[in-house]
Amino acid sequence: MYRFFVQPQINQDDHQVFGYEVLLRKQQNDTWVLPKNFTEISVEEQAKLLEQTATSLHTAVTNQVLAFNLNNQQLRDPLTLGAIIALKKRMNPAALTIELTEAPTLEEVKGFSIALHQYGIGLVLDDVGTGSNTYNNIVHLLPFVDQIKFAMQNLRMNGDADKIPTSLAFWAKIAHEYRLQLILEGVEDSHDQALAKQFGVTLHQGYLYGKPSLV
Repeated sequence: MYRFFVQPQINQDDHQVFGYEVLLRKQQNDTWVLPKNFTEISVEEQAKLLEQTATSLHTAVTNQVLAFNLNNQQLRDPLTLGAIIALKKRMNPAALTIELTEAPTLEEVKGFSIALHQYGIGLVLDDVGTGSNTYNNIVHLLPFVDQIKFAMQNLRMNGDADKIPTSLAFWAKIAHEYRLQLILEGVEDSHDQALAKQFGVTLHQGYLYGKPSLV
């Protein structure tokens, strides 16, 4: 059995929830765990789960965004784009964004961006600065996306917590240069909030505001 857990995203300008990232979990022996592979169930099946989640959260009424992750294998599945567009039509007027967890090719992003934007679906590059989403890999993709996410927890897990301020300063500058929204992930305490404020980052996500939970 699969379900989506949700984690709230907060706008510090008004201290309101503006969206939720949805995170796939699998039930195993009375506990919920990360799937070994996020392609265990099709994007079409995940879209049905996402629709149920949107209904539970009343996002069509609250105008809150649901952010849904895709890896490159899912992005390249020829059925994925249609499943997402059909989902958005069923969810209307609720807002939907797609977070790319891996850097695709420039041609892939161009085509995906054009198609999604026709239906009012936002496109996000997740975990910038880590994994495959390094600056050199994604710089040419930036004109085609709406938002980038910087995950402090990734640097902490890699033992690079001391690099967070410099990296955040860099990505805040990139977001400004390309006129992108920047979400700061891994916000855990008031120190993280102060760091975000230092660089003018008002969109936050992290355990300080809520751990992923069922709705």
